[in-house]
Amino acid sequence: MAAAEKTLHWAVDKWLAPTPSMPARVVEFCHRASQHRRFVRVEALRPGGLLSIFFFRHGDGSWNVFPPQAERPAMNGYRRTGLCEAGLCAVASLTSH
Repeated sequence: MAAAEKTLHWAVDKWLAPTPSMPARVVEFCHRASQHRRFVRVEALRPGGLLSIFFFRHGDGSWNVFPPQAERPAMNGYRRTGLCEAGLCAVASLTSH
């Protein structure tokens, strides 16, 4: 399913299936701009009691019941050119493995 189709309304309908006799309501909202995080807590009264679910907004705009993955540090490698011209071919062959 495309991220644009996974709206908060869609997620609440899927997980809580609200009805006019048992509506769902947002009871908590949090937007942390510094961490680029957004979530809401939605509650619905069920025959077995109160059901409360957190929904998290992901970077692609979708809403899910699990938080987005945290950005982690990453290392990138690249091959340097021109080492043999500088007389460093032996060093390049030792470090390229």
